[in-house]
Amino acid sequence: MWNSKWRLRRCGKIIAAVILLSFLRPFPMFGEPLTGQVPTLSENEMKRYSDLEVDLLIDAISEAALEAIEQAAGEAAKAAVLSMVEREAALLQAQTALQKDVEQLKSEMSLAKKAGFRNAIIAGLACFLGGLIFGVTGTIIISNQR
Repeated sequence: MWNSKWRLRRCGKIIAAVILLSFLRPFPMFGEPLTGQVPTLSENEMKRYSDLEVDLLIDAISEAALEAIEQAAGEAAKAAVLSMVEREAALLQAQTALQKDVEQLKSEMSLAKKAGFRNAIIAGLACFLGGLIFGVTGTIIISNQR
């Protein structure tokens, strides 16, 4: 989640930088050749732009900004999808690891059951033989004392 927030913040910074840089681009945009010689102005003179030139400049800036926004939105969507895919891949890896652990525990449990059953039979036989020996020797000892 932190990774996607970081990517979205980075994308927002890129959008802001593109919009600010689009204002610094000289008119005309897209490398069109100038139609006339631009007069060089002295420090005291200021160039006056016509309404048409201002409107064209605003339209060009708006178009560049919209393209930059669309591109940044596409990159943000791509980053979000990529982070979701990475998260899903991590979950799948965790799930397969857990399944392997469960299978291993099941096999160990079945081995422990078999060993426990065998140990119970051995303990039963040992108790039976011990009781039999104790009973027989006790009977022999008691019968010899009379």
